[in-house]
Amino acid sequence: MLHSASRREFLKQSAQFAAGVGLVGLLGQSAWAADEPLFKISIAQWSLHRTFFAKKLDNLDFAKTAKTEFGIEAIEYVNQFFKDKAKDQKYLGEMKTRAADNGVKSLLIMIDGEGALGDADEAKRKQAVENHYKWVEAAAFLGCHSIRVNAASGGTYEEQVERAADGLHKLSEFGDTHKINVIVENHGGLSSNGEWLAATIKKANHPRCGTLPDFGNFRIKDGEIYDRYKGVTELMPFAKAVSAKSHDFDDKGNETHTDYEKMMKIVLAAGYHGYVGIEYEGGKLDEYQGVKLTKALLERVRDALSVKK
Repeated sequence: MLHSASRREFLKQSAQFAAGVGLVGLLGQSAWAADEPLFKISIAQWSLHRTFFAKKLDNLDFAKTAKTEFGIEAIEYVNQFFKDKAKDQKYLGEMKTRAADNGVKSLLIMIDGEGALGDADEAKRKQAVENHYKWVEAAAFLGCHSIRVNAASGGTYEEQVERAADGLHKLSEFGDTHKINVIVENHGGLSSNGEWLAATIKKANHPRCGTLPDFGNFRIKDGEIYDRYKGVTELMPFAKAVSAKSHDFDDKGNETHTDYEKMMKIVLAAGYHGYVGIEYEGGKLDEYQGVKLTKALLERVRDALSVKK
């Protein structure tokens, strides 16, 4: 736990770091005031993926569940759970109404299954970009700030930087017409190499293009795991959202794979004070219990790192 003096120095250093890399413009976050929480907590729909796939919970009830079960007022959708509804205005309208009725903010949609934005085949890459257009439009309709995409590619290290950056830039141009960010998660392959993904975002060179650092997705391939703390540090300068991945907990409620206090210090040092999304992905606990343990851990860490009145 930080004392107030050391906490003030920490905040001073955070502010200096943010100013140095121009994070305010990159993040698109509203200015943070000292009397506000250090960060806010949201929930990713994937936290309940087993429940959704088993048809025990309907997508339309996600917002209500977030609020009533977990006391969370901001949500991150996954397109897999309403895959055929991207252009269904009536359905999207119902999603929007139910979120509003429960006082819940829709933050982003995580997009999978729409093709490789860094495909080596230029025609396929163009098609993948266009496949994402409907999700940009859906996100804008729902009031989200971003869609989360993957930077899958092929070729050499350098070729994949070029190809993924090309697809991301073109999609970001379209996103800009709807005021929607295009953010990339470290999600396997070279995207789980923090240095590669940071270079790709720089190469994409668009203010709408950023990252969604995930605490746990740093497996590049079998036998090759990227250091998660190094990776998050490299991705945070471009972050427009953050994913708090969790799997297992010890008897003190700490996540056994990630030191959450260490990780959140990295997040905060980058000047980020936005939403941190719970993404429970463990298999040993009931999903609802996993979400609650992750939320309790984030709240404890936030309290420990907060200025003491």
